[in-house]
Amino acid sequence: MNGAPSDAGNGVGSKDTSSAGRAVVLVAAVLLLACAGLVGYGLLDTEEEPEKPSTPTAAVTYEVTGDGTAEISFLGRNEDGTATVVRDAELPWKRTVRVPLGTAPTVAIVLGEKGGQASCTLAIRGKHVQRATAMGAFGRATCAGALPADGN
Repeated sequence: MNGAPSDAGNGVGSKDTSSAGRAVVLVAAVLLLACAGLVGYGLLDTEEEPEKPSTPTAAVTYEVTGDGTAEISFLGRNEDGTATVVRDAELPWKRTVRVPLGTAPTVAIVLGEKGGQASCTLAIRGKHVQRATAMGAFGRATCAGALPADGN
């Protein structure tokens, strides 16, 4: 025996066991770093939730009476001023929405090819403002009101 290490023995420290142990440690380290990154992102993410618009609104009730169906367009709470369209709405139909002050609440109805008769009504803060009636094939009616920016 010349003092050189021998590969013979009980297998402790063999190349196969050492490689498997390193692979397990490497996988554990990667998973630990990934978890730490996610936690760190959650702690460091300072972006706040977007604030809801602070534009004051008023309750507006749109109602369409009649028989059959109609296409109904109405203005609700949206900052860009586009209307919501309900196609083939079963009548009678009613909706109360919040409308930003300073806009003109409007509901429009269009009858179908079969015609008929339908009426729209508009109420602002529970007070009746306008009524209009559509008749005949593709008949149209629009109800609109004023909603001053100062809330009066």
